[in-house]
Amino acid sequence: MKNIFKLSALALFVSVLSGCTGSVYNKEKNCDYDYLLHPAVSISKIIGGCGATDK
Repeated sequence: MKNIFKLSALALFVSVLSGCTGSVYNKEKNCDYDYLLHPAVSISKIIGGCGATDK
């Protein structure tokens, strides 16, 4: 069990460092939000801080 935990922690660490971050702009290009692993998981996206971000 300890090996599985260590392996999953290492995989998470490598995925964070491998550039799984980015920014998404809204339609008007006047607001953006940053995400860590996936745009749908961003807190700003969840609360709708920038409005619609559809392209």
